[in-house]
Amino acid sequence: MKSLARSLRRNQTDAERVIWQRLRNRQLLDCKFCRQQIIGPYIADFACLSPKLIIELDGGQHADQLEYDHIRSQYLQQLGYRVLRFWNNDVLQNTAGVMETIRSVIVSLTPSPQPSP
Repeated sequence: MKSLARSLRRNQTDAERVIWQRLRNRQLLDCKFCRQQIIGPYIADFACLSPKLIIELDGGQHADQLEYDHIRSQYLQQLGYRVLRFWNNDVLQNTAGVMETIRSVIVSLTPSPQPSP
């Protein structure tokens, strides 16, 4: 699995490259994202361990594997992750909208600080 994850990192799709440029180095709400993160028997495209968020980018091949993707998402959700899926097309044509969706989900998953008594 480790060598596959490394290979996937070296051979990013255009959509993965676009999103990674906006997620890396804690650029989005100071969240640390990892690329091609091994989680159980799966490799997530992008994962932020706190809050537990996974971002999956789907190309045309995913139209043929909807059942597999559903099972995979269910497994990750059972581990407490929120899974967001975007089509590569959407990432490339509406990057700002995709990033806003990711930002709003992070905000919804992050507990608000409690006022001190």
